[in-house]
Amino acid sequence: MGMYLNSKKASILYKDEADAAYFVDKTAILDEIVPLVEQKGNKYICITRPRRFGKSVMASMIASYFGKGKDSKQTFDKLTVSSRPWYEKHLNKHNVIYISFNAVPKNCTTFQQYMNRIHKCIISDLMREYPHAGIEEDDAVWDALNCILELEEADTKFIFVFDEWDFIFHRDFVTNKDKEAYIDFLSNLLKDQPYVELVYMTGILPIAKYSSGSELNMFYEYTIAAEERYSEYFGFTDAEVDRLFDKYKRLTENRNITRDGLRMWYDGYHTKSGERVYNPRSVVASLTNNNLGNYWTSAGPYDEIYYYIDHNTAAVRDDLARMISGIPVNAKVREYAATSMNLTTKDEIFSAMVVYGFLSYENGCVNIPNRELMEKFEDMLQKEPSLGYVHQLAVKSEEMLKATLKADTAAMVRILEFAHNTETPLLNYNDETDLTAVINLVYLAARDFYRIEREDKAGIGYVDFIFYPEQDRDADGLILELKVDRTAEEAIQQIKDRKYVLKFEGKLGEKPKYTGRILGVGIAYDRKTKVHSCKVEVLRNAGVFAMP
Repeated sequence: MGMYLNSKKASILYKDEADAAYFVDKTAILDEIVPLVEQKGNKYICITRPRRFGKSVMASMIASYFGKGKDSKQTFDKLTVSSRPWYEKHLNKHNVIYISFNAVPKNCTTFQQYMNRIHKCIISDLMREYPHAGIEEDDAVWDALNCILELEEADTKFIFVFDEWDFIFHRDFVTNKDKEAYIDFLSNLLKDQPYVELVYMTGILPIAKYSSGSELNMFYEYTIAAEERYSEYFGFTDAEVDRLFDKYKRLTENRNITRDGLRMWYDGYHTKSGERVYNPRSVVASLTNNNLGNYWTSAGPYDEIYYYIDHNTAAVRDDLARMISGIPVNAKVREYAATSMNLTTKDEIFSAMVVYGFLSYENGCVNIPNRELMEKFEDMLQKEPSLGYVHQLAVKSEEMLKATLKADTAAMVRILEFAHNTETPLLNYNDETDLTAVINLVYLAARDFYRIEREDKAGIGYVDFIFYPEQDRDADGLILELKVDRTAEEAIQQIKDRKYVLKFEGKLGEKPKYTGRILGVGIAYDRKTKVHSCKVEVLRNAGVFAMP
């Protein structure tokens, strides 16, 4: 046992995961991995996903199952894999070299220091495990492994499990020449080597375009947007979140989370096959803390997103406004584009944001996947003047909410006129869809206080917007109806006729969850006169639960 060869680390890490309250058993992936070991077919796999999508947990599971370093039978006996006919045949029977490439030497400032640590640890492990193989400290790792293969009586082979393979590309001290040297290291270590039994590699960035020629062309790559295989093992499916939520209800007495809340905050990603998946880290953190919050992006401020936008704000500004308004945007996503440091075109920028998980991609369109990410985009809009009219509308949104709650229709019209006079392509007002996009922007600040639903089923029809006061159930609720070439009064009448206010009523015999006033808000635009009109009317007073 050593630092990398047959170490205890992976088994300890995975046991901690498996013993946690909110654990999802993904060991069924071994149904696809074990045959690669037994059938001697393709043995090079690289699976890339956005961060916090369970890549490291899966890597430690695979290393823990195959590796000889620690008896992990007690952990796996209670999991799905234990029912397989080959379960014990491979359990802790293989030599595994498990490396998490995000570990760096103390005070590391150069690529050479980083690589020297890896070389030194692997050689040290091999010398300790195979003292008669004649390995010397300055041997190349691949020479040492081939020496073991030649000198040992049995054909000694190794499974390589590499986590965060692309970590080094994010370090400031790494040059382009260093990146080439790193690719050469992986190629020399893994390609066409008889001691390789399997290579399982994970990271954020795909190999494509890092390997300029044939250095790593032996890998089969599986990305979230381009390949369906292995998709179910990364991220949580609806069914898995259902089971976790049931457990949460059993374990938690005073619950602050709803199943719809989990869906709204953490769902929204899509596999190649179209299946929806949740961010697993955020779901687990939310259930553990009994709180819906921003966990996946809590590691970095909004400028982590702005880094990509800043490469060409003019190219992406309009589409950014559409996405924040809830409108998907057409894009040609190429996942390797994230490897380029010169992200200049819109498609390159959006491609990088898909790879890192800031955007979701489905049916040729990108969009902001969920509430967790939307919060960061909203924050960016309100703080970055370089975003021009989008920033200006976001800043005005707090004023718009206050004016609506005060029924100050003159101020509301003034803000809408300000929006109309900006140089935005969203404001053609060809139909109510364009007006809807603008309303999303001018009410951006309301998202801090309300859960806003679009085209929600209410009463005997579908309402354009409902603002549910989730933080303060005694606050005013809002029902917005939009009209083009009709009047604000007609919008209010539709709210009444179709009984949209019923959405705020509780079930029969139950007290409503929302006890404040319910305001009907009609917003209209006349394309001939270029004039906006607004009307606000109280549909239900605070504490009054009967229909008006």
